[in-house]
Amino acid sequence: MDIILCDELLHEIFHRLPPPSSSAVSLVSKRWRHLLRSSLSSLTIRLSPNHPSLSSLSSFLSHHTYLSSLSLSSSSAAATTAFSDNLLISISTSCPNLTHLHLSTGPVSLFPLLSLSTSCPQLSSLSIILSRPLLSLDFLTAFRRLKTLTLTLVGNGSPDNISNHFTSSTTELQLQSLCLSGIRAGDYPLNWLWNNCSSETLSKLVFENCDGIGDHNSFACFIKGLKNLHEIELKICRSIIALILLKLAENRCDALSSLLIYDGGNKESLLHFIRETRCNLQKLDLRLPLDLDDSHLFEIGAKFNQLRVLRLQSCTMITGEGLKTLGLALSDNLEELALTNCDVMKRQNGFLVELAQNLQNIKILDLSYNHTLLDKEFALMISSYRDLRKLKLRGCSRLTDVSLISLCKSCKRLKSIDLLHCHGFQVEGVEFLILNSPELRSLQVEDRKLSEVARRWMQSKFIEVQS
Repeated sequence: MDIILCDELLHEIFHRLPPPSSSAVSLVSKRWRHLLRSSLSSLTIRLSPNHPSLSSLSSFLSHHTYLSSLSLSSSSAAATTAFSDNLLISISTSCPNLTHLHLSTGPVSLFPLLSLSTSCPQLSSLSIILSRPLLSLDFLTAFRRLKTLTLTLVGNGSPDNISNHFTSSTTELQLQSLCLSGIRAGDYPLNWLWNNCSSETLSKLVFENCDGIGDHNSFACFIKGLKNLHEIELKICRSIIALILLKLAENRCDALSSLLIYDGGNKESLLHFIRETRCNLQKLDLRLPLDLDDSHLFEIGAKFNQLRVLRLQSCTMITGEGLKTLGLALSDNLEELALTNCDVMKRQNGFLVELAQNLQNIKILDLSYNHTLLDKEFALMISSYRDLRKLKLRGCSRLTDVSLISLCKSCKRLKSIDLLHCHGFQVEGVEFLILNSPELRSLQVEDRKLSEVARRWMQSKFIEVQS
């Protein structure tokens, strides 16, 4: 059999194998192991800085002829710059076809990055860590095909030792996505980005765990030119969020369709943005335990009635009345709703039923970690979601098999469901769900809750299960 199958046919077979099976392919023969490696286009590797096999990484990577995506991380939080630089040099000499690189092992220095830009000319997505004091970012122009950039800054370089001088490059970065993490108030070299990123191409901007944005005037000019910005994410950025929302509102950013704000809001600036912006949001994702209240919900309903995705996590200051009013305003278009760890359920029983009656177009529903949700309210609510395709109930510990029976009766088009950490669901209820959900394709549940009958049924129907 090994002789009959040609290399091209084996490559095609390996591409179609599910991940659990592909790991056994290399055990068949040396030829199969070689062909498997050369057929892989994506790898994720976790390394120890002291592992003896680190020196053979170049040799290992060189066997993966068609590798285009590589993600490397370290098992040690104390990975040094020398360790990361050696990894980059290994990648540069072994992966000429690389287009996506995610390196989260530690800070890297200039020379290996320039070597990477020369050896991997097709690189379009780069995620790296840089160390303070940050001198310049103009090395990025060497990556001529770069479309997605993720920069994380670490270290304790003093702002007094970091120059605020910046230059403009003759070559603009044609970035489509820019993600910045760990930025501080004194990181003025960041201004190089604001002056050298094309305002025509950037569609996604992310700030994560940031306390600064460099020079305010440079950033303001940058935001003013963003006519095609579609997505912005602000995660744990309390000290700069008011400024960013103000600039977004001032400069309209009419193309903006997706806004995410996590853990670090500002009540007044968020209200100002909602009222003043001219954008037509399609997706809104908020995790603001103490910075979101009913006044925001009323304004969202009045301004963004075309909203298709609404996700609210741990928002303790809103009420059932606020959610019902918002649901009524969004009733025609909303297709995805997440109410994760929703404190309202503890304080006001029954509002989910009325909310569901106004949102009958919902296809994706996430009610994870609502520990007080009971079978009766769930059954009444779920009866309104006849077109539901995906449901997450992770951590809803008080629901029982009764809810699964109600789900099967009401939601015949369900394709995916998450039941992890739901202590009230038993083997019998999970089996009933599996056997009575004709379109089910994905299930997340503890392995101990799957009967042999359920396992055989899932195998015959090619249902993916995660535990």
